Amino acid sequence: MDRGTERDVPSGRGAVHRAVADVPAGRVPLAVVVVDDDGLVSHWNSGARRLIGRAKEEAIGRPAADLLPVSGALSDAGDEAAHRSHGGYDGLGPGLESSLDGRLSYPAAGRARIAVPGRDRADLLWWAYPLVGPGRERLLVLAADAEALRRGDGHEDADRAGEAAAFERVAPAFALHTDFPGAEELARRLPEILPSMSVGESARIAAQVLELGYPVLEFSRNDRVPVTPDWGVPRRAGRRARRERAARAAAPGLPLPEQRADDEGEDLEYAAVRERLEFLNEVSGRIGTSLDLARTIVEVSRTVVPRFTDVAGTYLREQVVAGEGFPEGVPDTRTMWHRVALEHTDEPGRWDDVVPVGEAMPFPAHTPFFQCMTSGEPVLVPRISEEMGHAIASQFEKRDIRPLISHRSMLVVPLKARDVVLGFMILLRHPERAEFNDMDRVTGAELAARAGLVLDNARMYTYQESVAETLQDSMLPSIPARMAGCDIATRYLPGTLLGRVGGDWFDSVKLPGARTALVVGDVMGHGLNSAAMMGQLRTAVQTLAALDLPPAQLLRNLDDLAQRLGDTYLATCLYAVYDPIAGEVCLANAGHIPPVLVHADDGRSELLDLPTGAPVGVGGVPFEAVRVPVRPGDRLVMCTDGLVEVRGEDIGVGLATLCASAAHPAASMDDACNTIIRALNTGGGRKDDVALLMARLNGIEPDDVAEWPLARDPAEVGRARAVVRERLHEWGLAHLAGPAELMVSELATNAVRHSHGRPVALRLVRADTLLCEVDDDDHDLPTLLSAGPADESGRGLRVVSALAREWGTSRTSTGKTVWFELTLPRR
Repeated sequence: MDRGTERDVPSGRGAVHRAVADVPAGRVPLAVVVVDDDGLVSHWNSGARRLIGRAKEEAIGRPAADLLPVSGALSDAGDEAAHRSHGGYDGLGPGLESSLDGRLSYPAAGRARIAVPGRDRADLLWWAYPLVGPGRERLLVLAADAEALRRGDGHEDADRAGEAAAFERVAPAFALHTDFPGAEELARRLPEILPSMSVGESARIAAQVLELGYPVLEFSRNDRVPVTPDWGVPRRAGRRARRERAARAAAPGLPLPEQRADDEGEDLEYAAVRERLEFLNEVSGRIGTSLDLARTIVEVSRTVVPRFTDVAGTYLREQVVAGEGFPEGVPDTRTMWHRVALEHTDEPGRWDDVVPVGEAMPFPAHTPFFQCMTSGEPVLVPRISEEMGHAIASQFEKRDIRPLISHRSMLVVPLKARDVVLGFMILLRHPERAEFNDMDRVTGAELAARAGLVLDNARMYTYQESVAETLQDSMLPSIPARMAGCDIATRYLPGTLLGRVGGDWFDSVKLPGARTALVVGDVMGHGLNSAAMMGQLRTAVQTLAALDLPPAQLLRNLDDLAQRLGDTYLATCLYAVYDPIAGEVCLANAGHIPPVLVHADDGRSELLDLPTGAPVGVGGVPFEAVRVPVRPGDRLVMCTDGLVEVRGEDIGVGLATLCASAAHPAASMDDACNTIIRALNTGGGRKDDVALLMARLNGIEPDDVAEWPLARDPAEVGRARAVVRERLHEWGLAHLAGPAELMVSELATNAVRHSHGRPVALRLVRADTLLCEVDDDDHDLPTLLSAGPADESGRGLRVVSALAREWGTSRTSTGKTVWFELTLPRR
């Protein structure tokens, strides 16, 4: 491969021979021609000028077919024999003329004689490669002088340079044996073949070729070029032939057996095996770059098109696609197979409507696909006959797939892992391309085996990730966006490096008196153990909160429980109770980072100064509660330390950023949470999971609350109905008076009957719902009973359960509260 010196070449047979003879000894000129989608020449190197006799200025922009006119093919036995003995490929694939028409979709090669100005004709070996990319270039044609190769020009020098000087980026079918002085010279000449190659890239490739001693096979970032045709790679001479020449040189008079044909056969076989091993190694390096199942599927499909096949369809079992466990049993005719990827070299959209990705279907027993999936072995169909095409097409209702598959060569390979078929690939070649053979069957089986392992790894990761997410989601509550007097938004982010299961949690609990308990906690550690502990502690907090314990007492009880569960139960926890009627928040802290309060009136944010306390599970440390007055519109931000703590940084920096980002104006609660996450999750150093809870404290106006004491007198039940009816009319809720009166009558009757001396309290609260509460000093909680026709009691709570939107009971420090809610019309 030589750049040579650009100069005009005189016409005439002798002039052409002199131009070729000007090439330094040991080098064979290689013509490199690029043809665009209009069939016009867009690149013409100096090798093409020497070989074909036309200058670059004369060739650029002209039809390629005019510049490479075929004048005849090899026909005489002598020429053919000589041609075969020197690596010729006459008759393989289409001819040079048909390859230049722009419709070539696979690599082709051959030998042709073309008319050359100044001489009768030139005998060429040529290779044609279709180009796929964003540019207009559609075909790369390489050609070399067959006579020069037959004479062995540069042969001895090539032997000295060895395989290290072979460059096979785009045409390993033609090994360029030259005697380059080093990587610098080689790097300077590589862009002669690929003009789009950068200097740095050519230097890297040249160094690798010369250092490793074997060809570099890779794709340009702008071109997807099939590296070699599927008919094997010849070499100039085998090792045995070189040994024979050396022996002849040592003993010129000693006759040696003729082994040239054996040498060439051995070389062809060796080169074909080497090429396939390189292909498999390349495939192994390009698949499995991530554990994402969808990405892995696409990688597997793209590695084989167009180099090994023209169409590749990938099918996976339903359990694999769904991220379920490992599929068991041998597939049958009822097994559903999902088409998850389809790559092809046909015109865009040709396959999309007929065989869309995402379709699921079974396959009947008479198809080669069923044979492959049940036997676990590749199935080779040299050519799909009309009969087989009709049988396969019968699977596709109202879609005629026969034009896409008929007369093509097909290879079906299983995707297996641990002797279980996870899926299979359908590989098809164009009718004009060489059929799949037994060696292709072996190559396809090995490729599928490697792809199956990669897919199984991705499947296992996807399954485990799905299990972890399901576990985490089941342990995290589904908090309503609106509670009495407040709006709530939450975020949970799993640890980026430590899996998707952790011990962080948040929660909210409805309390008597229209109050809301807000909780954020963090179990120390990561993984399933921490998640299990978190589930237990979260359940305990909900149970203790339902007893309406004060925040400090609740943390004390939680601490005692954690110690009883074991020494490893350590967790931080922040517990807050918001009273929208009183306009205050009561908080207690167990070793957790403090919350942020954002004031609505001036937008100021502050870290609340709370007694730190010790993590629950430590024991022996008292907890203190702090009451903080709040105004309507204030926001309370509670989070775990994973949001503000980054390894190597002071946590104070994260807390300051939390304060600043929490005060940032936002159109909604979700936007406010996103602002905080973006501000604190930019460095990529976070390894812990994150729980974030934000509450906008709207408050409840005094005019929306009504309370009445009821004496221990059955006559008070009638008064309770009357005051409720009157207040609902005042609030414009007359349509709710009927059901509200009935339920208040039942609850007040029970309270008056079971109270022990203290007055009964009746309360109505108009917030997002209409809340009615009845308090008494009896600690026994009422339950639903199955009342018979003759029973005098047991029907009251059933009436409440039937009419109320929601109802419940809870213990208080003085007794119990029974409550119900009714839905309010939208304001």
